[in-house]
Amino acid sequence: MGTLLINKIWEEYPDRIMNTFTVVPSPKVSDTVVEPYNATLSIYQLIGNTDKTYCIDNEALYDICFRTLKLLCPPTVT
Repeated sequence: MGTLLINKIWEEYPDRIMNTFTVVPSPKVSDTVVEPYNATLSIYQLIGNTDKTYCIDNEALYDICFRTLKLLCPPTVT
């Protein structure tokens, strides 16, 4: 759904610079088996339809929450 939306925005506004921030799943934090496959397919679309794609490791974000921010339970968005 997200890559389809980005594709439509890219078609409508081709003269605009499009940046995306993508959280890439890790096996340590991920709870579903197909998450890496979905991420791989969506990254391909993001690279084709955006000017800049920033990939952020989910496990690194999780470690930042525990070690740096000292959160006992990192907040999740559902």
